[in-house]
Amino acid sequence: MQAVTLGPEGTYSHRAASAVTDDVDFRESVTAIVEAVADGEFDRGVVPIENSIEGSVTETLDALTDREVAAVQEIVTPIRHALLARGEDFSVVASHSQALAQCRSYLDSEYPDVELEAVASTARGVEHARENPDVAGIGHPANAHEGDDLRVIAEGIQDRTSNATRFLVIAPTHERSDAGGKSSLVVYPNANYPGLLLELLEPFADRDINLTRVESRPSGERLGDYVFHIDFEAGLYEDRAQAAIADIEEIAEKGWVRKLGSYDTEHVV
Repeated sequence: MQAVTLGPEGTYSHRAASAVTDDVDFRESVTAIVEAVADGEFDRGVVPIENSIEGSVTETLDALTDREVAAVQEIVTPIRHALLARGEDFSVVASHSQALAQCRSYLDSEYPDVELEAVASTARGVEHARENPDVAGIGHPANAHEGDDLRVIAEGIQDRTSNATRFLVIAPTHERSDAGGKSSLVVYPNANYPGLLLELLEPFADRDINLTRVESRPSGERLGDYVFHIDFEAGLYEDRAQAAIADIEEIAEKGWVRKLGSYDTEHVV
């Protein structure tokens, strides 16, 4: 089995993907990963969908709206950020925008005068730091290899020790499963009226189904028009889930409802 995730080698996405398979390839964007899986180029894709500090990854939500794939597994991994550099003196800290945000308090306190540079991934920032003594990167401390010029300047620099990221493992649509402890939907009602959101939530509340995440994203069709991403604690095989989705499909009769699938959760350190 071959998987694709955010590269280069050494990203947190790579660590999550390594729990799926040892054969991992890389792309520079979540959109490219979803497209590669939807087109059948890879068996699996691993994409970040939510961080406990910074919230949902909007590029992932939009890509799951634009292309049809299945969600077959959830991977949760703690984020242990370290400051990596060739020496103590540097003027730039380069990392993924979410990593920079997750370490905002530390950087403001310890390095208030450095320039913050957002790059495609934490590993890309580490690469810059390895190549340039004037640059520090933020990434997992394991990215400073033995015998490497790069060293760990500080560990545990994330603002909250509870920092963790949730990844979805995606697959072609024919591999969608109805079995699992959680399920995900993408709902486009193609409507906007008072009480719409309440109507979308009531079918789950009425059947005692716990919603773990509800997120809205602009549809791109017109201002004030939204797509809803809904995660809930029930498998699609369950009668109560099927009944709730039937109600949702009736509410969204002018739009569409996409069942990404049901899946279980794995925790990866």
